[in-house]
Amino acid sequence: MNWLTVRRGTEPLVVAFPHGGTDLGELDHQFVSPARARLDTDWWIADLYAFAADMGATLVATDISRSVIDMNRDPSGASLYPGQATTELCPTTTFDGAPLYRFGEPDEAEITRRLHQYHRPYHEALSAELARLRDAHGRVVLYDAHSIRSRVPRLFDGELPQFNIGTNGGATCADELEAAITNLCAASGESHVVNGRFKGGWTTRHYGRPEAGVHAIQMELAMRGYMAEPEKLSEADWPTPIDLDPPIRPVLRQAIAAALDFAKGRP
Repeated sequence: MNWLTVRRGTEPLVVAFPHGGTDLGELDHQFVSPARARLDTDWWIADLYAFAADMGATLVATDISRSVIDMNRDPSGASLYPGQATTELCPTTTFDGAPLYRFGEPDEAEITRRLHQYHRPYHEALSAELARLRDAHGRVVLYDAHSIRSRVPRLFDGELPQFNIGTNGGATCADELEAAITNLCAASGESHVVNGRFKGGWTTRHYGRPEAGVHAIQMELAMRGYMAEPEKLSEADWPTPIDLDPPIRPVLRQAIAAALDFAKGRP
């Protein structure tokens, strides 16, 4: 599968990138425009965390755009945030509420096709890597890596904190791991929140089973930490390039190191 990348490491840490892809799966003609379909990509996220491979982590990434199918949504279609604005398993709008499709939206048969073609293989690969590393080490950490524009009024008020840590209210990982990463973010001097607007998506909630040796944590970054965000978004100026030396990268290195220390039982 040329849209799925698994870079295997030997350390007990998997870093997942469910939203960094821009491939529209030959559906370009169905969308209002390819640029709109790619608008809400987690831009440059795999580049930002590329260093994790050198630390021995396993990286799992999809090239398929979240507008085709969202790898971080419940395959049943159930909402992760009942009562709040969100996007679906196969999104029909952008984060801002603009329609994605030129004509008809995907029907049940088409959603099922995309589930079988993309969502299921991605999670089969992720499951296999977590099982491999847990069997080898006794416990493993899944770090689900995300980013989003700092201001999306339809989804949240005002400016999003720089670091948004999600553990579904502490259910998906040990308190020790949540505290270690939270303390690093607090010490950075940047804004942060734990289980705020983003409490962890389906990936974190599905795999996070501390009692079974799998500890999952989601990190949602505000994009201003590693790329310029124009005041008014347009297809002509988005995305902007990644900052080659972003100020938040040292914090992310520390977070990955802390996840590894936890997984290996080091204080």
